[in-house]
Amino acid sequence: MSVQPYKNYIAGSWCEGQDVIANHNPSDVLDIIGHYHQASAEQTRAAIAAARAAQPLWAATGLEQRQQLLMAIGDELIARKDELGRLLSREEGKPLNEGIGEVYRSAQFFHYYAAEVLRQMGETAASVRPGIDIEIHREPVGVVGIITPWNFPMATAAWKIAPALAFGNAVVFKPANLVPASAWALSEIISRQALPPGTFNLVMGSGSIVGESLIQSTDIDALTFTGSLPTGRRVAIATATNLVRCQLEMGSKNALVVLDDADLDIAVECALNGAFFGTGQKCTASSRLIVCDGIHDRFVAALIARMRQLKVGHALEQGVQIGPVAEARQLEQNLRYLQLAQEEGATLVEGGERLALEPEGHYMRPALFIDSHNDMRINREEVFGPIACVIRVNDYEHALTVLNDTEFGLTAGIITQSLRHASDFKRRARTGCVMVNLPTAGTDYHVPFGGRKASSFGPREQGQYAREFYTVVKTTYVRP
Repeated sequence: MSVQPYKNYIAGSWCEGQDVIANHNPSDVLDIIGHYHQASAEQTRAAIAAARAAQPLWAATGLEQRQQLLMAIGDELIARKDELGRLLSREEGKPLNEGIGEVYRSAQFFHYYAAEVLRQMGETAASVRPGIDIEIHREPVGVVGIITPWNFPMATAAWKIAPALAFGNAVVFKPANLVPASAWALSEIISRQALPPGTFNLVMGSGSIVGESLIQSTDIDALTFTGSLPTGRRVAIATATNLVRCQLEMGSKNALVVLDDADLDIAVECALNGAFFGTGQKCTASSRLIVCDGIHDRFVAALIARMRQLKVGHALEQGVQIGPVAEARQLEQNLRYLQLAQEEGATLVEGGERLALEPEGHYMRPALFIDSHNDMRINREEVFGPIACVIRVNDYEHALTVLNDTEFGLTAGIITQSLRHASDFKRRARTGCVMVNLPTAGTDYHVPFGGRKASSFGPREQGQYAREFYTVVKTTYVRP
């Protein structure tokens, strides 16, 4: 990375901001990845205006040109997956193999939506009136504001930017200020494509300035946001007031149900993967482990044994499975929840300690609680760390009741050999995604993603369902 500060990209030009912040490596707090310009409110408004001017030009661009452009972005991401994966792991803290995998997945989003460009088919219908033809087709929604979180700094951006561009929209992109390097690298690739200036804009900066300017704007047509529930509620209120289309992915409190007939090895590996990989910093992480009484003790003992085999360390170190927590404030929050859970009566049976490793980073050992119940704050609130709580239940019906007793509804998993229970679970779990004998974390890019209740609001993301957010339907009546 260059020693020069990295600039914002507005109206086809790289622009300095009102100030600059340093991007620190959570695996090594003395390692500064780079310095990144912070956009002002005025620059954010300028980016929106540039997008407004450019969007009709991009929408009028031929389908093959749009398709080839998106393919080129995906191709470059794959060609540079090792380089960019290393950068991503360095700034976010996930192990190198996960960082490389995220870059590759980001490329798949661009390739998928490149194909979707050529699948934009209209419909016809017969009129109830004689001599009239009806045509139904989709048009771009217009200017899309995109606000992304820090835990998937490239993939979340890709699954929003790719469909926005594919369907002919212009973009104003605000990444999380904690992880600007991956977003900047993706934006630099996009900047070299043959887009009308202003079609794509990068505005790095704080939520209080750049984010607030976006969500309060009356000059955007849609806003897609992934982040916390409190912020999501504010986004919903602001966009509703301005009659701006809104799509929100927010909090979660996912559960993995383990029935008495579960394959113990599968149950343990799914719990380990879902609860602790990615340092638990996934919206799909299984922080509640709902375990039936007959298998409870064996499951806990086997999970503890596997947890003790996990290697915690520097994200770029070979063999590391659990990297650092993304930042000091998140680590302190994790530790406060550990203390709160014990004060509420849960028993810490493994991990939870802060680790002093060299070089200095934000490390903690994954933690497991037992003797927890669903009324505890540790089981009600999203922690976003490598902390899981076992909730003992009597049977399947008890497990299902506990599973659904939450304000969230993103993912849910069940480990069972019973076809009857698996089929019933698929119908009655009040979540947007259901996993059977799989970790709660891990989804595909070509199918819809999203939750229910306070986890999601608005149309689904990903797959063909993305068009519901990024396009508007027009119905045309014609007398030949």
